[in-house]
Amino acid sequence: EANNVVSVTSTGESINGVTKASVADQSSGTKSTKFQTQRPAFATDDLETLLQQHNVVINAKDPNAATPLWVTLLFSFGPAILLVLGFLYLSRRAASAGAGGILGSFGQSRARLYDAERPAVTFEDVAGIDEVKADLQEVVDFLREPQKYQRLGGTMPKGVLLIGAPGTGKTLLARAVAGEAKVPFFSIAASEFVEAIVGVGASRVRDLFTKAKAAAPSIIFIDELDAIGRSRSAAIRFGGNDEQEQTLNQILTEMDGFDSREGVIVLAATNRADVLDPALLRPGRFDRRVTVQPPDRRGRAAILRIHTRSVPLAPDVDLDQVAGQTPGLVGADLKNLVNEAALGAARTGESAVTMADFADAIERTLLGTERKIL
Repeated sequence: EANNVVSVTSTGESINGVTKASVADQSSGTKSTKFQTQRPAFATDDLETLLQQHNVVINAKDPNAATPLWVTLLFSFGPAILLVLGFLYLSRRAASAGAGGILGSFGQSRARLYDAERPAVTFEDVAGIDEVKADLQEVVDFLREPQKYQRLGGTMPKGVLLIGAPGTGKTLLARAVAGEAKVPFFSIAASEFVEAIVGVGASRVRDLFTKAKAAAPSIIFIDELDAIGRSRSAAIRFGGNDEQEQTLNQILTEMDGFDSREGVIVLAATNRADVLDPALLRPGRFDRRVTVQPPDRRGRAAILRIHTRSVPLAPDVDLDQVAGQTPGLVGADLKNLVNEAALGAARTGESAVTMADFADAIERTLLGTERKIL
């Protein structure tokens, strides 16, 4: 009625319009030349007459107009197309990342590679287990001079299983073998193969053996083998996709699949050889078993001499006597004993570790911290 409307567009009961001058919104107070309102179904037709009297341009749209075909197709198949494209992108990215396949980095081995040119451990760092060192020296000789054995028709065992109580030096022995042979050393804990995603463990096993073959001659060391090598008949399996069993099957397959002449030797360590699957221990896999026993008195003295190389000792220190006072202790225990003695000497401000410090360390290690009772 104020002759301020230029045009209106009707879509069903909704009306959008344009005014000549800005009009303030009653709710927000903002001014605009556009407005929107609703025309109730029970309203009279006087509105059209009023608009025509003021020369207002009237437009109308069908509220039931069909949606364009391309819009319908986009909403119907768009999500599926995006999923397929995303899957293809992830697959290509995983393939370019390495041997992990569609699992990408999850399927890649987490083994640590030690530098063959700068070995951190050799047989000089191992003492107290001379019989075991002699057995493993043959592995070193094979890696250094494989032709010496091959020309006589001999083949090196594919796998060597180190069996012994915790702390006896199984891991140290494996690293010493690699250090003596000066070959790449891939070290991994058996528990690192297994993940919540089924198939990851088997993929990591394949990736590890692929890398070892590419770096041959080399050594693969699997610590705590019983974490994945338990007997498959020892427990009831629920379902057919047990991740641990798939990982074990892949290890068995890989050890069957490579030739000992390739120069890849698998070393493994466990303190539970009784629970291992018999398939692991048959000839052609871990066909050589080496038992690492706790050291005797002479062996303990030799171990103490190694661990005290960088420790200043007082003239009264007798390592043979310390070895006689520590029956049953293994290499890891003796290393901790030397460290406790050094810490005790530092606490009292001494310039060298004395025999009294070793005595206190033995009591602290075997009996615990002194408890003063009044």
